[in-house]
Amino acid sequence: MPVAEILEPAGADGFSVAAFDEAVELRAAGIRAPILVLYPVPAEYAAEAARLGVSLTVGDERLLRRLLDRVASDGRTTRGGDGAAGESGRPLLVQLEVETGLGRGGIDPGRVVSAARRLRATPGVRLEGAWSHLAAPDDGPRTRAQGERLERAVAALVEAGIDVPMRHLAASGGLLAAVPPLDAVRPGLAIYGLVPDGFAPSGPGRGLAAMLRPVMSLHARPVRVAELPRGWGVSYGPTFETRRPSRIATLPLGYGDGWSRTLSNQADVLVRGIRVPLVGTVAMDAVMADVTDVPGAPVTVDEEFTLLGAQGGERIDAAELARSRNTISWEVVTAMSRRLPRVYHAAAGALGIRTLGEGKDRWLRSSSGVTPSGRSRSKRS
Repeated sequence: MPVAEILEPAGADGFSVAAFDEAVELRAAGIRAPILVLYPVPAEYAAEAARLGVSLTVGDERLLRRLLDRVASDGRTTRGGDGAAGESGRPLLVQLEVETGLGRGGIDPGRVVSAARRLRATPGVRLEGAWSHLAAPDDGPRTRAQGERLERAVAALVEAGIDVPMRHLAASGGLLAAVPPLDAVRPGLAIYGLVPDGFAPSGPGRGLAAMLRPVMSLHARPVRVAELPRGWGVSYGPTFETRRPSRIATLPLGYGDGWSRTLSNQADVLVRGIRVPLVGTVAMDAVMADVTDVPGAPVTVDEEFTLLGAQGGERIDAAELARSRNTISWEVVTAMSRRLPRVYHAAAGALGIRTLGEGKDRWLRSSSGVTPSGRSRSKRS
């Protein structure tokens, strides 16, 4: 939500979300730009979507019929010249997802015209656009084939006399692959300042990739630093036992915060600008770092650890964590749970803090960056 509050005045034309609840939250926060829900929502939300000016996606003909039947049975809308207007004075805006080769969602291109005709025949509903999603943006032939299927579907709609105000296909990978932007693009991972894993942009995409900078980092201070004897178990199992007298720091985050259990004994953390191993099984609320070999005075609970991001000359990035847990960067950055306090930064310093207890953002007058809960924190800049 705070990111949207920064992007809207910066010039973002609109926002895409996965769930209707996310759209409601953005509207409640004062976001006025267009919002599109990318996955179908239950038909009973149609009236609320129209009232909020939130566009809905339909990618299945049965779900489209249910949505249109619900609009018709609500008795809230009357046909206007443009498909409007209901109690709110707004039509329900609908975009059709077209199946072009992802195999995950969308109406078959050959059925798009009949779906659009049913939509237009329903009072108070207006077709806002048609879109699809790329399966492998860096696969030139596959991507071109998907683009051509979408264009043929749109051409069929236009030939049938159906206006299609908006077409979109490219997300972050499409942008870096220089896929034609059509009328809109949907950057996702790029908003985190990340290049898709294994992606090697060429041409114009290379320059765009070079401008991206990671904006999320994850930090924690220990809740305990203890000297443990040789042969002492650390965490559940135990999957790790000390082979020598060891100094172990306990950090207050775990899989309940999005730090995957698959990272048990598989990841490093930064302290004083050097890497140290995380040891033992990741718990719901804790991970442990072996700080025995950190040079200088013994590490204490006053040290800041970086689990994701840069410290000194070292960096742990999302791609590294993704490889360690056999997943992708998207999962690493989006899995950070809501209970992690957020500190939002700009060039001038910290702008705001979000904590679970507050349930909303609290904008700061200082740049202390201290979280009220005292727990670990993630930062967006």
